Amino acid sequence: MGFAQPASAQTGLRQGLFGKPAGAGRQVQAPPVARYVSEDGQIFVLDRTQGRPLLKFEDSPEVWALKAQPAPRGDVIYKNDLGEPMLRATRLGGVTVFTDARPDGAAAALAGDGPPLRLSPLSPQALLERLAQASLRASRAARRTILFEAEATPASSALIADAATVTSVAVVRMSRRKDGRTLLAQFRKVLLIEGQRASADIEDQVLKITVAPAQGLAGRPSSERIVMVAATQ
Repeated sequence: MGFAQPASAQTGLRQGLFGKPAGAGRQVQAPPVARYVSEDGQIFVLDRTQGRPLLKFEDSPEVWALKAQPAPRGDVIYKNDLGEPMLRATRLGGVTVFTDARPDGAAAALAGDGPPLRLSPLSPQALLERLAQASLRASRAARRTILFEAEATPASSALIADAATVTSVAVVRMSRRKDGRTLLAQFRKVLLIEGQRASADIEDQVLKITVAPAQGLAGRPSSERIVMVAATQ
């Protein structure tokens, strides 16, 4: 689901999108799966073809399941599973994206359509490979071995594989914090299981991630929630 472009191409794209102001009151109709570029060059896809809007940044493997909430003046705010705003869309089609680097928001312009954000069926072998990749990424970030284990069925294997990837992203994020060593010392293994609702918990040095397959990509905790759980234990 990547869209890597040369730096010169991205610069040209930003200049084309942001170099001239849009006409006052002009409404921009975004496609159901839309690709955007922010004023500081960050590229992301917003997929509104499913029950929950999905957001993916080009430079991250994580797909964010969002909740749309009405805002003043006919705007819509898209929030993550902690209730934090990630996007704001205006009635006229303007979009603002909120990130750690730009917490006050950066304007984003429509750059065309994008690929749908979907879970792909996985074989047992492919799931094991995804777990191994997640373990390697997390272990490198923590500078020690973090095992990833799963109790999966054919119905949950794709979501569990995705949750493993998201958990490894969370571990990388923890490692970059000032208190990262303390957070990572709380667990030595990640266990991914099925359940009725998405959750994350740490007990007996095990980070347990519960997924709810019936909810699709919304049925697993985001990296933000996993980091929050580790920070509040």
